[in-house]
Amino acid sequence: MATLEAVLAARTREAALYERGDGGRVRCHACGHRCPIPDGAAGVCHVRFNRDGRLYAPWGYVAGLQCDPIEKKPFYHAWPGSLACSFGMLGCDLHCAFCQNWISSQALRDPAAGGAPAVASPDGIVEEAVRLGARAVVSTYNEPLITAEWGAAIFQRAKAAGLATGILSNGYGSAEVVEFLRPWLDLVKIDLKSFDDRTYRRLGGRLDPVLDTIRGFHAASLWVEIVTLIVPGLNDSDDELRRLAGFIASVSPDVPWHVTSFHREYRMLDGRDTTVADLQRAARIGRAAGLRYVYAGNIPGRVGDLEQTRCVRCAGVLVDRVGFRVLANRVGKDGSCPDCGAPVPGRW
Repeated sequence: MATLEAVLAARTREAALYERGDGGRVRCHACGHRCPIPDGAAGVCHVRFNRDGRLYAPWGYVAGLQCDPIEKKPFYHAWPGSLACSFGMLGCDLHCAFCQNWISSQALRDPAAGGAPAVASPDGIVEEAVRLGARAVVSTYNEPLITAEWGAAIFQRAKAAGLATGILSNGYGSAEVVEFLRPWLDLVKIDLKSFDDRTYRRLGGRLDPVLDTIRGFHAASLWVEIVTLIVPGLNDSDDELRRLAGFIASVSPDVPWHVTSFHREYRMLDGRDTTVADLQRAARIGRAAGLRYVYAGNIPGRVGDLEQTRCVRCAGVLVDRVGFRVLANRVGKDGSCPDCGAPVPGRW
């Protein structure tokens, strides 16, 4: 029986995001590692590899494909109550001990991980999204930036079919991958996991490329929302949360910030889960930093008004939510508050 590595190696195409060097070496530009890869070797992600002096990237399969509420992504300022068709592959350029999608993201790195890839085509994925009534097609489950060529092929067809497109990323990107995906993207959700470079190095990366990627996607006029999983003892000090929220506000006070609840998972089984009080404290810090839209997730119905979208001018409830369910959406089609006419940033 073929190994997972052999199966995935057969489902590749020559990458676009790389440059060729001397002696058969290549340099990958898909993420912030910018891996220099000798012939016969793979990058940090384990799924982009050099064969005979050419870089090959994943193509032609999915390890997950399903429709969910767009709020689950989470996007709270993009077509509330609609469906997003999610697709994903295998592999990641980080190795977070608290990963919630480790079965797919840590394939080829962790012997306990790995999915069952199914043959797929860009046209087939878009046809399924249309059949299921999705409003958007999003790349998720593994790290979308390391499979950017496959994602872009799907997004091109999705936009031709009238669908919106998005990625759910750890943000460990490069200027090249931002520019490569920009023409085909509408929505970007980035996990800003910490505001401490030492923490990011423990996860297998650095902080600065994530901050640059957030700035790059926002400057490209894409709709960006940020998620921080609040992990007690890792990233939840008042000082770190103030610096993190201050950075988001410096990009734009209109960027929604989702603070979400950690549940012991994967290789982080000690410590404690995040409490409602932890999320409420983080939300207060975000609002004090000047963020206009702060949300709390993973503990539905227990976080007060932190699941609702309110008008920043008149404080009226614009989108009423419980968990992934939208109970009411009062935002006008022109993106305005029906009570006072104030603009509501997002995609409506």
